[in-house]
Amino acid sequence: MAVSTSLQSQSNRWPAFIVTIAVAILTILDTAKVNVTIAPIEETLGASSAQAQLIVAGYVLAFGIMLVPAGRLGDIWNRKAMFITGLIVFAGASLYCMLAPDSTQLVIARIIQGSAAGILMPQVIGLIQNLFQGHERGQAFGIFGASIGIGTAFGPTIGGVFINTLGSELGWRWTFGMNVPLALIVLPFAIWLLPGQQKHKQGSHLDLPGVVLLASTVLFVMLPFVLTSGTASDDPARWWFLLVAAVTAAAFVWWENRYVAAGKSPVIDFALFKLSSYRNGVFITTFYFAVMPPMFFVMTLYNQQGLGHSAVVVGMITIPFALMSALVAAITGRFTYQHAAGMVFWGLVIFLGAMLALAGIALWVAPEHNPIWMAVALGVGGIGPGMVMSANQMRTLSRVPVESAGVGGSFMQVGQRLGNAMGIAIATSIFFAVIAMLPMPGGKPDYSDPLTLVTYQDAFFAASAYIIGVLILALIFAFLDLRSDRADKAEAKTGQ
Repeated sequence: MAVSTSLQSQSNRWPAFIVTIAVAILTILDTAKVNVTIAPIEETLGASSAQAQLIVAGYVLAFGIMLVPAGRLGDIWNRKAMFITGLIVFAGASLYCMLAPDSTQLVIARIIQGSAAGILMPQVIGLIQNLFQGHERGQAFGIFGASIGIGTAFGPTIGGVFINTLGSELGWRWTFGMNVPLALIVLPFAIWLLPGQQKHKQGSHLDLPGVVLLASTVLFVMLPFVLTSGTASDDPARWWFLLVAAVTAAAFVWWENRYVAAGKSPVIDFALFKLSSYRNGVFITTFYFAVMPPMFFVMTLYNQQGLGHSAVVVGMITIPFALMSALVAAITGRFTYQHAAGMVFWGLVIFLGAMLALAGIALWVAPEHNPIWMAVALGVGGIGPGMVMSANQMRTLSRVPVESAGVGGSFMQVGQRLGNAMGIAIATSIFFAVIAMLPMPGGKPDYSDPLTLVTYQDAFFAASAYIIGVLILALIFAFLDLRSDRADKAEAKTGQ
C-alpha cells in the first residue's frame, strides 16, 4: 500500500504542484491587492486611519507569526492536513472579509485570513521539497518564484479593476470575495492530489515553549513597523516593542539550546545557519523583500496621490513586470540546480538598474507619461526578479534535509514578512515626511501648483534612495554567496 501511494504521488507530482502554486498566489495576492482598497473602505465603512492601517498590517503580522510554528507542525505531523486546514480557514476568513458589516469586523477577519496564509505557505515549500529532486526541483522553484512575482505585481491591478468596475463598496468586497470560489475549486484537487505521506525525523515532536517564544519575537519585531504610517500620529512608544523582542529572542535561543542538549528536536535547527547557502539566502530574501513590496507601494502612492492617475492605470504599471518575471523564472528554473548563486547575483544587478531607472523617470519624465515609462522600466527590470526568486529559493534550500523543509522554508518566509513590514514602514515614512512639507487645502494636493509635483518627485526620490541602498545590501550577500559557491565547486573538482 505504501509503494502504491508513493507511485501515485510521483505520477501526480506536477498536478499536485499546480494546486500548491495556485494557493501560494492567492495568499500573496492578499498582501498586495488591499493597497488600492483602503480609500474605498474608509469611504464606505468609515474606517479610521488606525483601522485602515490594521486592515493592511493585521494580515502581514498574522502571516509572519504563523509561518515557523505552522512549518514545524507540517514537518512533524502532516503537510497535506495542514494545507487543507489552512485553505478552509482562508476561504472562510475571505468570506468574513467580504461580508464584514463594519471596520472592526474587517480587521478581525484580516487577522484570521493572515493566520491561514501563514499556515499554508510553509506547506507549499515543504511539499515542493517533498515532490521533486534535482533539476526538477529547480524548475518547480522557478515557477514558485514566478508565482510570488505575479501575486505581488498583479494584486493592485486586480483590486483596481474590481473597484473601477463594481464601484467602491462592491469593488473592495469582491476583492476579498474572489478568494472564496477559487479556494472551493482548489480544495477537492488538494484532497485528491497532494501526497499524504512524508518523511519524518526520528522522535520529532512539537516544542510548544519554543514555538511561543519564537512567535512572540516575530510579533514584537514586526509590530512597531506595521504600526508605522509615516505620519505625525505615530506613537514613538511603539519602538519599545523592539526591546521586548530582544528579550524574547534571547529566551528563545536559551530554550532551544537547552532543548537540543536534552536530545530533543527544536523548532529551528540552528545547524542550518552553518550552511553558507542557507544563511546567505535568508539575508538575501529579507533584504529583497524589504525592497520589492515597498517599491510597488511607494510607486502607487506617487502615481495615484502625487500625479493623480486612476487606481486601474496605476495597477497596470506592474503588468509588464509580472509577465516578464514569470516568464524568466519559468525559463531559467532548469538552470538553477547548477547556476543558482550566479543567477541571484546578476538578477539583483539587473533589478538595481531598474530601480535607478524608476528614480530617473520620476525626475525627468512628464507626469502624464510616467505610468507608461515606469511600466517599460519594470518590464525590462522584471528579468532580474525572475532570476532571483527561483534561484534564491533553490540555492537556500539546496542542502536542507527534506524532513526540515517546512521549517527551513518557513524561516525564509519569516524573512520575507519582516523585510516587507520594515521596508514598507521605512520607505513610506520617508515618503510622507517629505510630503508633510506640502500645504494641502482640503486634505488633497493642488495639482495646479508646480510645488506639488516637485515635492512628490522629491518624496519618491528620497524613498527610492533608501530602497536602492537596501538592494545594494542584498547584492553584497549575493556576491559573498557567489564566491562561496565557486569555492565549493573548485574544491569538489579538485577532490575528483
